[in-house]
Amino acid sequence: MQDDTAGHRDAPVPPPGAGVSFVMPVLNEQAYLEQAVRTVLTQDVDGPTELVLALGPSVDGTTELARRLAATDPRIVLVDNPDVDIPTGLNRAIRASRYPTVVRVDAHSELSDGYTRTALTILARTRAANVGGVMRADGRTPFQRAVARAYNSPVGLGGAAYHGGAHAGAAESAYLGVMRRSVLDEVGMFDESIRRGEDWELNLRIRRAGYRVWFDPALSVTYWPRESWMRLARQFRATGAWRGELVRRYGRRNALRFFAPPALVAVIVLAMLIGILQAGHVLTGVGALIASAVYLPIVAYALLVLGLASAPRGGGWRDRLWTLAVLPTMHLCWGAGFYAGLLAGASGTVDTSRVDDRNTPLP
Repeated sequence: MQDDTAGHRDAPVPPPGAGVSFVMPVLNEQAYLEQAVRTVLTQDVDGPTELVLALGPSVDGTTELARRLAATDPRIVLVDNPDVDIPTGLNRAIRASRYPTVVRVDAHSELSDGYTRTALTILARTRAANVGGVMRADGRTPFQRAVARAYNSPVGLGGAAYHGGAHAGAAESAYLGVMRRSVLDEVGMFDESIRRGEDWELNLRIRRAGYRVWFDPALSVTYWPRESWMRLARQFRATGAWRGELVRRYGRRNALRFFAPPALVAVIVLAMLIGILQAGHVLTGVGALIASAVYLPIVAYALLVLGLASAPRGGGWRDRLWTLAVLPTMHLCWGAGFYAGLLAGASGTVDTSRVDDRNTPLP
């Protein structure tokens, strides 16, 4: 298999002060948008900046808030994103932007102080096409804090570098990302046929074009997870389905960690079948004893979940109880979605974590 992370081409380095464009897709983020915008506009950058907001059809007052913010700062540019999908919104924002370095930001995230200046220094030094750092999840409620703990743990999301890596170097992908506009134009920007996993797929094309994608823990972004169990389940079901689609398209170029949740689902289903056969005395004797080994991975998984829930700095008892529910929800919804996407494709799968059962955007 071709080594897509080697990177034999240097990305161009714009002259100092050439300017930076921040791009942000927005849908129903009234509770988070103003602070996210503030952390962007207060970035210390040598040269002009702009923030392009791609506005989906929000119903919680987000669009009105975005318009008020734009009226107070000429650096904020608004574009419509009636198609809702994140890759479409990102491409609309990038096409409306003016500067040679593009910084992807989310309304559910906050940039740390000095993030952009540090990223520009790293890009210039490494000649990478894209650089990202650590996603530090945080929460405001016991449920959201439990989700954040899962995000920040290797047990939760599989230990990708941007979930807590400590060493800088070439990477498979980058969280959000600070990118060279010329490389985005060359590789075709975001693939609008992919609704989830669009960052990973874009970075794959960047690496296949010979450029470097770089991770550096000196960069960090605060991320605020979904606020309810149902929204989390919908989000991870859609994410898993699109990973199944990406496996259909790119096969072994997908890292092994992406196969852990579907493996867990397969083991649980197999254990249930064996349990039924044992309870009905269809499977007995030595065969039943050997088959019982299927329960061992489930016991090990349960111990991992209990360990994370009871770890120091685990928060109060509500946080710990939610952790016991959050981890299996993330993994099982992801794994079940993966099989659906792998077998049938994910072209019809939409992340409904911000829509209700009538496909109406939620506040």
